[in-house]
Amino acid sequence: MDLNNIKLPGSVIAGLYSSTLVGPSEIAEEKKLKKGLENSGTGLNIETRWKSLGDNKKNILVVVNSTDAVHIPDNELSFLTGILGACKLTIADVAIVNTKNNVAASYKDLTSFFNSKIVFLFNVEPATFGLPMSFPHYQIQAFAGNSFLYCPSLKELENDKVEKTKLWLCLKRLFNL
Repeated sequence: MDLNNIKLPGSVIAGLYSSTLVGPSEIAEEKKLKKGLENSGTGLNIETRWKSLGDNKKNILVVVNSTDAVHIPDNELSFLTGILGACKLTIADVAIVNTKNNVAASYKDLTSFFNSKIVFLFNVEPATFGLPMSFPHYQIQAFAGNSFLYCPSLKELENDKVEKTKLWLCLKRLFNL
């Protein structure tokens, strides 16, 4: 017997791995997710996982296009947090998806996966996102059971008071503020 062919009894192996990395609740969640994707009819591969930030508690999708960070740069996240706070929301209420990390992301896939009702497109053109229409900045567009709002990038908005005012008027209508 050499070092490459050591055979251990089952009781020894069980003792080596007495605690698991994945508990019963995570396994149940995984099964629920797979079953939901199988039944959704979206055409998503069961193994597809969209990289996102936030807990999506209020089914609000924030789509950004940033090459500077995995999800969103810190300064833009801070600005977005301020915007959400003004709307009485938090990061936990939204899902932030960066299209640079999710190249195949389209409105059908993402809105069904995140069960979105409101979708913010920051620096992501509607046609690029797969929407069959084009609409200007700050026009709340209803389509396929969702409300879409197309805006300039958070970086541009942060430094432009006029643009922030236009965004605020839309947010007041969307969230009845």
